[in-house]
Amino acid sequence: MSLTFHWFLPTNGDSRHVVGGGHGTPATASGRDRPPTVGYLSQIARAAEDLGFVGALTPTGAWCEDAWLTTAMVSQHSERLKFLVAFRPGFVSPTLAAQMASTFQRQTGGRLLLNVVTGGESHEQRAYGDFLDKDARYRRTGEFLQVVRELWAGKSVDLHGEHLRVADARLSRVPDPVPEVYFGGSSPVAGQIAARHADVYLTWGEPPAQVAEKIAWIRGLAAGHGRAPRFGIRLHVITRDTSEQAWAEAHRLLDGFDPETVRSVQTGLARSESEGQRRMLALHGGSRDSLEIHPNLWAGIGLVRGGAGTALVGSHDEVAERIKEYHALGMDEFVLSGYPHLEEAYWFGEGVLPRLAAQGLWTHPDAETGVRAAQVPFVG
Repeated sequence: MSLTFHWFLPTNGDSRHVVGGGHGTPATASGRDRPPTVGYLSQIARAAEDLGFVGALTPTGAWCEDAWLTTAMVSQHSERLKFLVAFRPGFVSPTLAAQMASTFQRQTGGRLLLNVVTGGESHEQRAYGDFLDKDARYRRTGEFLQVVRELWAGKSVDLHGEHLRVADARLSRVPDPVPEVYFGGSSPVAGQIAARHADVYLTWGEPPAQVAEKIAWIRGLAAGHGRAPRFGIRLHVITRDTSEQAWAEAHRLLDGFDPETVRSVQTGLARSESEGQRRMLALHGGSRDSLEIHPNLWAGIGLVRGGAGTALVGSHDEVAERIKEYHALGMDEFVLSGYPHLEEAYWFGEGVLPRLAAQGLWTHPDAETGVRAAQVPFVG
């Protein structure tokens, strides 16, 4: 099976420097270097689909533009690219969300994927009117996905749950195809919800041994429900023709981290209730020292950015080898990003993907349609 690669739409702004923030912390000033206009995001989307990425993730939260509205606009400036729309179940009714997803599918030709984000920061959730604690939010997410999936199946739904209640809910038109649900979470309650509802379980880029433990954990839980989800990993990438060039770029980004910004972001992230965020912080401990935590896996991004905080850094061959290492564990989907997102999409798409194609691990999505017979294979 061909590996699947997704890119990222920086609806929080883009730059030649790292745009920090997220998980309850505001975007850093660098996010104003390239504002997230529909025009610029559409450039990235068109580049991503031409290079062979299947979809593009959009974040959610107070630090970025709304994912539903932005991707709906960008979809009109792209042709094949799918949109992995991050959304929080507590902010909209399940019936309305199911209807929105159905509409999105029809208006884009089936290009919606859903990234369900329960929310790990109570202070940010309260700003949106959500006052449940973290475990209750996950239980609500389970009820939410139960309703949405039954509606997508064309059923009439009545639910009087712990947190949600709907009566005689039904969609006049169901989505075709039904959007796949991507879901992440490292806490025990998150694992239970993922096991029952996720089509793809996502994890942030931890070292392979830790990732292997997560895969085994979710596989075991899902098997208890007769399910077998796929697995994906969220990483940044800095890939160049040589390893020296890639690490020079990583060090340039690191040199641009203002100490006060690092301190402020780390203080904000320390408030997070997210188990995944806690694991990300533990990889670097707020220090600039010893940031290569596994060969070609760099934790520097996490000094100023919440959420995904690690990057694959190295030559195109080295990055391809690390992808193969994660794939051997069970990872089939890779959600990637890099600063700036337009240029880094080309570095990865023209440098790493041909190497994976030459090894039979990746095929350009357009090859099946005949639009593109095959990615030009790497020779050398």
